[in-house]
Amino acid sequence: MPHILAIDQGTTSSRAILFDADMKIAGTAQEEFTQHYPASGWVEHDVSDLWSTTAATCRAVIEKTGVAASDIAAIGITNQRETVVVWDRETGKPIHNAIVWQDRRTSEICQQLKADGHEEMVTARTGLLLDPYFSATKLKWILDNVEGARARAREGKLLFGTVDCFLIWKLTGGASHVTDATNACRTMLYDIHKGRWSTSIAKLLDIPYEMLPEVKDSAAEFGVTRSDLFGREIPILGVAGDQQAATVGQACFQPGMLKSTYGTGCFALLNTGDTPVASKNRLLTTIAYQFDGKPTYALEGSIFIAGAVVQWLRDGLKIIREAKETQPLAESADETQGVILVPAFTGLGAPYWNAECRGAIFGLTRNSGPAEFARAALESVGFQTRDLLEAMHDDWSAPGNATLRTLRVDGGMSASDWAMQFLSDIIGAPVDRPAVLETTALGAAWLAGMKAGVYPDMAGFSDSWALERTFEPRMSDADRARKYAAWGKAVKATLSV
Repeated sequence: MPHILAIDQGTTSSRAILFDADMKIAGTAQEEFTQHYPASGWVEHDVSDLWSTTAATCRAVIEKTGVAASDIAAIGITNQRETVVVWDRETGKPIHNAIVWQDRRTSEICQQLKADGHEEMVTARTGLLLDPYFSATKLKWILDNVEGARARAREGKLLFGTVDCFLIWKLTGGASHVTDATNACRTMLYDIHKGRWSTSIAKLLDIPYEMLPEVKDSAAEFGVTRSDLFGREIPILGVAGDQQAATVGQACFQPGMLKSTYGTGCFALLNTGDTPVASKNRLLTTIAYQFDGKPTYALEGSIFIAGAVVQWLRDGLKIIREAKETQPLAESADETQGVILVPAFTGLGAPYWNAECRGAIFGLTRNSGPAEFARAALESVGFQTRDLLEAMHDDWSAPGNATLRTLRVDGGMSASDWAMQFLSDIIGAPVDRPAVLETTALGAAWLAGMKAGVYPDMAGFSDSWALERTFEPRMSDADRARKYAAWGKAVKATLSV
């Protein structure tokens, strides 16, 4: 019976999930790894951790389920996006830690590029803004700060890749230096209109073209694994960045369909079809997926801190031991206090894009305690999501475009009934939670399984999407307006500091 192995390499852990021929989960293995913070606003990963946890979880899920390697038809990969890895072509040894998407060390580089008038050109080609979030300036920083790196890159001795690219290179024993369009489009080096790396931006940042990978469709032949890894060669047939994989996993294949994923951050994507929509509200124009050389575009809003705010409650304030404790705490909070948390721990993402502001708490009283902090943390995710949806609606509200009616959600925080009910309340619209919350891994699995002929086509996959629960708004219009206005004041104050 054929299975598909989905690799989900995330910001805080690596997971491997085996899906059976009916796209049901047969088994899961997960392993966390250490986050490194060498300076304020800097976030790094030891590259060996990314590979070792990926390989270990793949082997673990195969052993746990007893599925023979000969029964794994294909591998799909989804990954944390924008994180940068640079390694030696011959030895495979990274020349620096991976610089993570959350890292803000290149703020000054971005500010200088803006001051020099380059943002309009960069946005026109890539759909992105000049921000440290994206890969390009991280890559420039490594080439600027690791001795001899740029010269070695020009000689073809160094390779650059996002995490998917590095994992494919390791899985194939160095045979494939490739990525897919959804990951390439997040680097700030890829022309999303022409479907190729931008020579203008590479030249602007002094990034040697020789180190960039080949870009393929989201469902394509990316190579085969080394036979010694899992007992036989297995083809890698599907790749997508985590948020695009979740869009696929939520079957958001029609223009106007919208999903929001709640992991470490929160990412909302709106399918805009074969037309790239230029945002008036500093949202991102990106590629949702690409088949047969034809990209489907999306508008994306990125929130840097979503699930990470719950981790802060646990690891920073130490007021909870497990994430699930936030729900009963939030339920017990004093509603009259109105505590508001703006979790700008690494700046604010869309639609503000301010890398310099930092988190703030408003409305504290002598009686504010763990319950009020937990409630404010969960509410902050709902408020930030509404910020994104307001901007998306404004960008998308052209004649003939579909109306945004329902939000499909996934990711760890979507399991919280309280958080999802507040989300529905504050956006004033239904929130649909699917039966399968592992939509990111499911999206990667479907891409590979569809390419392998194991899973149905797009229409068949859409028909299989199943709803677990719909959250309907219960909050009065007056309360919704009052709460959102208070959030707006808090954000304005945070940005002004």
